[in-house]
Amino acid sequence: MVDPLAEVIALLRPRAVYSKVISGAGAWAVRYAEFGQPSFCTMLEGECVLAVDGQQPITLVAGDFLLMPATPGFTMSAVAPAAPVWMDPKAGPAPEGEIRHGHPEGPPDVRMLGGYFAFDSPDAALMVSLLPAVLHVRGIGRLPLLVQLVREESTAQRPGRELVLGRLIEVLLIEALRGAPTDGAPPGLLRALADTRLAAAMRHMHGEPARAWTVVELAKKAALSRSAFFERFSRAVGLPPMEYLLAWRMAIAKDLLSRGDVALAEVAERVGYSSASTFSTAFSRHVGQAPGRYARRQETVLS
Repeated sequence: MVDPLAEVIALLRPRAVYSKVISGAGAWAVRYAEFGQPSFCTMLEGECVLAVDGQQPITLVAGDFLLMPATPGFTMSAVAPAAPVWMDPKAGPAPEGEIRHGHPEGPPDVRMLGGYFAFDSPDAALMVSLLPAVLHVRGIGRLPLLVQLVREESTAQRPGRELVLGRLIEVLLIEALRGAPTDGAPPGLLRALADTRLAAAMRHMHGEPARAWTVVELAKKAALSRSAFFERFSRAVGLPPMEYLLAWRMAIAKDLLSRGDVALAEVAERVGYSSASTFSTAFSRHVGQAPGRYARRQETVLS
């Protein structure tokens, strides 16, 4: 049976960009502007406080892992308060070497390994919207090891580097999402997959996206009544079942079109349309441009 979580991560097509060691000593604080790209960090030693816009502050300790799929503005500081120094992650080249906050000399009170990467998916916004805004995981021993492997691979220039980095980031994301708490999770993929009945329906939707699913059929897969399934799915995912299915089909279509080697008729068939013309109409309505034009624009971007 298809694994929706693995499918979503694979479709995001993550690729590593940059990683760094960050340390701090004494009283310090930094304020980062909204970045928009996914970022991560693993705490190596000590502790600090993270205050993400719109979220409750989190105390990070050694061994913790943090992931923000679309990094908003945030403040990071020592436990002791200090006036924050403004940082713009989009301004200028990434600094070389270890980044130090607070007292420049002496041993650090806190050290972490952090970084950011990018999603190459043409439909990353939809996929990211299904993930938690802030993912804080504690006690998952493999995550620091994976982050260290990402760090080592990103700083080396070995054959196959980009392929290895992409796979490592995929594993890192899946491992983090596996370990994420689902109690009180916001609407999205993790909350839906934590519900065994909804997870059964989602596996069928992902496994057969071309099938002419109805809410009644999906409700049967979830062993729920039509009304109970519709309400439960909408509340857990944040989208009604048919809207989610349409969005997933169009995400698949965008991915196929961006490759440039799949005929329009085949794309239509693989996402459940009887002809290229009916698919083109639906795609244009959903995306705002015809499939052919979309594919040409993606080819220009990738070249």
